[in-house]
Amino acid sequence: MADCKNIMVYVETAEGNPVKVGLEMISPAKELAAAKGGKVIAVVIGSGVKDAAQKVAEAGADQVVCVDAPQFADFNLDTYAGALVELVKEEAPAAVLVGGTQDGKDIAPVLAAKCDAGCASDVMAIKVDDAGNAVFTCPLYGGTVLQDVTIDTCPQVATLRSGAFQKVEDPAAGEVVEKEIQIPEDQIRTKVVESVKEIAETINLEEAEVIVSGGRGMGSKENFALVEELSNLLGGVVGATRPAIEDGWVSKIHQVGQSGKIVAPKLYIACGISGATQHVSGIMNSDYIVAINKDEDAPIFEVANVGIVGDVMKVLPVMIEEIKKIKEAQ
Repeated sequence: MADCKNIMVYVETAEGNPVKVGLEMISPAKELAAAKGGKVIAVVIGSGVKDAAQKVAEAGADQVVCVDAPQFADFNLDTYAGALVELVKEEAPAAVLVGGTQDGKDIAPVLAAKCDAGCASDVMAIKVDDAGNAVFTCPLYGGTVLQDVTIDTCPQVATLRSGAFQKVEDPAAGEVVEKEIQIPEDQIRTKVVESVKEIAETINLEEAEVIVSGGRGMGSKENFALVEELSNLLGGVVGATRPAIEDGWVSKIHQVGQSGKIVAPKLYIACGISGATQHVSGIMNSDYIVAINKDEDAPIFEVANVGIVGDVMKVLPVMIEEIKKIKEAQ
């Protein structure tokens, strides 16, 4: 592993822009690269993503490899993973960091398998040991236990949790290098015939600065409308726990938690949520958590910055009314 010095970061794009976790990963990548005397090589793949690649360069990557071609217009695991494998073979990085998005969670294990590499999942922290090697901190058992993981392969592959790392402060812009990669047709086992995008799929919990979530304590779909009203008032996004989704109050795209989206907003308001481990582990990186629950012993209060003990159906209307007054007065 002595010849492996550089750190590769795969930066996913959405709507032509780099996703939040992609830019956040540049920060730990720079620390790892500095320890090894290498540089950070970011990778942007897609069609019409040259502007996104430039934004990644301005975010602090030393070099951005931009793979821009019609073949990558739609996400396809075979083509995207194939392109990353080719770049890993060429660059021989010490580690490849991938954002813990839905697509990232698909790409990382495939990349690791094709490169005979170890893979750490849902990394919340990275440190460098005395030998200059990466030590990844990962949650186990729904986040109740944190374990330090080391990987003795080159490259090391890891998916990083959104919100776990801060973006580079005062970054120096790197260079963008365009790269042509063509994946042979016989290596593409799945083809996208048609994409149908629901309106709900435009919800981006991972990028949201304000999230208002409702749980089983909301009682009904009609009551859940208060969660949506408060979210709209604050310019936020609606979140939900698994029980609320299973009861049909809101679509699955809104699910927050270990089996949904890992989020890190500036403000997270939990309405009628008891605080099961699977949910709490998905909101731990929120800057500020407000919890409303009538059970004063609810686990959610252990992680909340502010806890309101009371009937959520009485508390929310008051909050909404007071916020309206403040906004009208401004």
